Amino acid sequence: MIREDEYTRAVVKALGGMDEYGPEPLLPDVQHALKRSGRTIDESGLVAILTDDDQNAKERTEFHLALSRWDAAPDAEWAGGTAPATRERRARVLEALGFSEAASQRIDEVLPPKLTHDVFLQDPEWDPWYTPERQRAHSFYWKQYEKILRNKVGGIGVASIDAATTNVVSRLADPTAEAPYQSKGLVVGHVQSGKTANFTGVVAKAIDAGYRLIIVLTGTVELLRAQTQRRLDMELIGKENILGGRDENDYSAIADIDYAGDSDADWAAGRFVSHGIDFGMERGIPAIRRLTGKGFDYKSLRAGLSALDFRSGNELRNPRRPVWDADNLFGTDVRIAVVKKNKHVLTKLVQDLRNAQARLDEIPALIIDDEADQASVNTIRPSRTPTAEDRNRTAINALIAELLGELKRGQYIGYTATPFANVFVSPDDSEDIFPKDFILSLTPPEAYMGGSKFHDLEPLDEEFKRDPRYSNEAAYVRNLLAETDFEEEVEIREALAAFVLTGAIKLWRQAAGHEVNATHHTMLVHESVKQAEHRELADRIIRIWHSTGFSSPQGLAVMRDLFEADFREVSEARDWDAPLPDRFEELAPFVGDALNLITIARNPVVIVNGDKDNEYEQVDFDSQRVWRILVGGTKLSRGFTVEGLTVTYYRRRALQADSLMQMGRWFGYRKGYEDLVRLYIARNASAGRGPKRFDLYEAFQAIIEDEEDFRAQLEEFDGLDDNGDPRVRPIDVPPMVFQQLPWLKPTSPNKMYNAELKLMGEGGSLKDFPRQLERGDGRWNRTHFGAVADWLGRLGPLQKFEYADSSGRRTREFDARIAIVSAEEMAERLSRFAWVQGFDLGPTVELMNQLIGEKKLKDWAVLVPYLGKNPVLRRVDGVEIPVLERKRRVDRPGFSGSSFRQRGAIERIAGNTEAYGGDAAVALSAPTRGALLLTFAADPAGDADRDPALLSNPAAPEDIATLFSLAFPKAAVPRGRIGFTVRKRGAGAIIEKY
Repeated sequence: MIREDEYTRAVVKALGGMDEYGPEPLLPDVQHALKRSGRTIDESGLVAILTDDDQNAKERTEFHLALSRWDAAPDAEWAGGTAPATRERRARVLEALGFSEAASQRIDEVLPPKLTHDVFLQDPEWDPWYTPERQRAHSFYWKQYEKILRNKVGGIGVASIDAATTNVVSRLADPTAEAPYQSKGLVVGHVQSGKTANFTGVVAKAIDAGYRLIIVLTGTVELLRAQTQRRLDMELIGKENILGGRDENDYSAIADIDYAGDSDADWAAGRFVSHGIDFGMERGIPAIRRLTGKGFDYKSLRAGLSALDFRSGNELRNPRRPVWDADNLFGTDVRIAVVKKNKHVLTKLVQDLRNAQARLDEIPALIIDDEADQASVNTIRPSRTPTAEDRNRTAINALIAELLGELKRGQYIGYTATPFANVFVSPDDSEDIFPKDFILSLTPPEAYMGGSKFHDLEPLDEEFKRDPRYSNEAAYVRNLLAETDFEEEVEIREALAAFVLTGAIKLWRQAAGHEVNATHHTMLVHESVKQAEHRELADRIIRIWHSTGFSSPQGLAVMRDLFEADFREVSEARDWDAPLPDRFEELAPFVGDALNLITIARNPVVIVNGDKDNEYEQVDFDSQRVWRILVGGTKLSRGFTVEGLTVTYYRRRALQADSLMQMGRWFGYRKGYEDLVRLYIARNASAGRGPKRFDLYEAFQAIIEDEEDFRAQLEEFDGLDDNGDPRVRPIDVPPMVFQQLPWLKPTSPNKMYNAELKLMGEGGSLKDFPRQLERGDGRWNRTHFGAVADWLGRLGPLQKFEYADSSGRRTREFDARIAIVSAEEMAERLSRFAWVQGFDLGPTVELMNQLIGEKKLKDWAVLVPYLGKNPVLRRVDGVEIPVLERKRRVDRPGFSGSSFRQRGAIERIAGNTEAYGGDAAVALSAPTRGALLLTFAADPAGDADRDPALLSNPAAPEDIATLFSLAFPKAAVPRGRIGFTVRKRGAGAIIEKY
């Protein structure tokens, strides 16, 4: 009988032969590979092997990986013009592989194509140096890292990262090119979605391609820097490079190594990648010299400058030629530094580079800027005519610019999940971090639990909103509504019970043989940035913890109720692979185990805010098992991965959208316990001492929806034109950043000096536009009246509208006439109005046009009120109009605002069901209809009395001020929408595809 590994070898060999030229008929190649064994195989047998039920079978894994790579390939001759990540591409791949229709259908059922792809904007002026031949010639570190990725993200994940990283590296400069060139790009991911995996792949391929100095800039805290260093050490740099030729069993020789002895569980267990070669004996495969370690950031090398010097020793085969020459480059070692964005640390690095003997313009260097929107962006407005010498910059921005100034062959790639600050980078700064060459937007894997997994972005009928089968909010989100200290303690107790209970369920699943990662189990409490308040909150949690007594009958009763009323209902509502026990009593022994793990250090709570060094040791996920409740602020709100996070208790409000999103530490991957994740979030968070309250869950949803709009723009520019060139350069794409909630700015104000308000409006809410120019000779009054005059001939008969009086207890009536005006006409007519300096109606008209394009705005109900028993009527240019008294303001140009009496009718017509305008307003309401209040005021020249009754009849249009207020349809922009673009084009269209 043929051995299973013979099939494996045959399939792997056949697929391997297609690396260079793409897919070709697979069955003949497999049959040929099996020929020596005297065996044959038909199509049905081959398909059965390739779609084996065992997802870890090597044949299936290799085939799935190859399929995914071909599905995602940006372009190739064999693809026949099909676009990546489409059914057409998959059909073309299977056709090229020679499969029949039935076989192709079976393959698609078991291994369906991924129909989303990363979006790439690029400058068409680039040299395609990173060819398949070049990639095959030097691929050691990528192949090693690819093995790590296969175990972590599977075939589709590997293919996605492979395609994305190839795109990035291909847009860098050729490290062996004679003329130096600096490429600048930006990669946009999602919070906790795997950006590190992407830039690790980029570093691996860049090293293989010839880049010999790698600088990874992390966030501003050591906690994140150390986590990033260890990740690179474990998955890319590897044991041989860390040991540097020393014997790992000689403890005295390796005492200075970060992971020596039993200090790191993964090192001790052999989980760090081992390359299996002696780098000193391998020509063409560079060793990697670490300039930083997990326990230490970059320090001035002083006498050790040779560590940075490629011309010391005998590294260069031909010292008379430059480092970048191919004869030298591939025989030199790589230097890598993982550095936090700290002024003193970066200054040391810049100084040491300047002091090295090797000419820096000879060294191909790559700078990876993780969290590129933090610290890296210049937050000081450049002068109007800046020069290289006098430009004012923030310290980190200036040092990055210095690095790039010294490293003429240095490439810069920024990575961020919140690109709003980078959007507003001024073109004046284009010589440092401006992404002039490319922008890559990463699509997260299906398993990623991001914002859309916690919100119901598509409206649900009322009956489904509380059903966890349909509602993400019902499944994962628990509201914090406490008004008193006692109520707040009840909410904290429930969150703590959920933490213990979910830990017990993880242990039960693990014992039952189900795949679940229970190494770490954490709860995050995020309420303030103040260290004193962290201590106070931690003490409060500890007190509630001990008073509950989770191992007591009282504590078990709390968890039993939570298990039955919450976790069982949610887990059974959805088709989860991970089960629950039939009875809570089955969890009892695991509750005890969970409590032991949580209290192993006695205190279940650890504060992480930078106040003490040992805080970081207590959340060192690499060297110990962490089952704790983490209380913190900034140190836990950006970049740092909280492993095993299952329960989040979140009350803190932030004023910037990017800051708020970075606090979304509950986003990420939860293999084996997706159904257990719970978000306890404030629905009425306070803003300091004031009475104003904010719904944090609504704020997150608003940001997510804003990002959806932001990413949608990219679809207009993605891909190639008919000539095979990019449709648009990154520098030419006009970015738009949307903001629904007025109090939640996209990013901090000091990063928005290049921002310009582009559109603005709110559905169902009346807004006045009284800022008209001074009367002067009346020319603008004439223009404004002329813009709306023909609407008056379309007015219908008088109708009765209603409003509540100032007491709110009685309703009153007013008369008005209505004209229906198309949305397009309204936008054009209002564009004729002129305004005082500093006010611009453009953002309102821009929103109209956008909603028209989205088919969310079709027409406007124009309401002209006839107030009082005897309205003042005057003929103006042959049309009779009601004239009111509206005074010009004395404190600033323009008129006083509209009366509250008409507000309810306008807002109700616009779809605001909480407003009151009477039956006539309800009858006029439609989902795609806005409402405009149109009034006319007496505006005679000079100091003449503004009493409408004193106007002549007919009246001159120069003596009539045309005033309006409006409300967009509530259904079109329920929370409102604000859009920012840049004052100067070229500030980078940083847009994501979700």
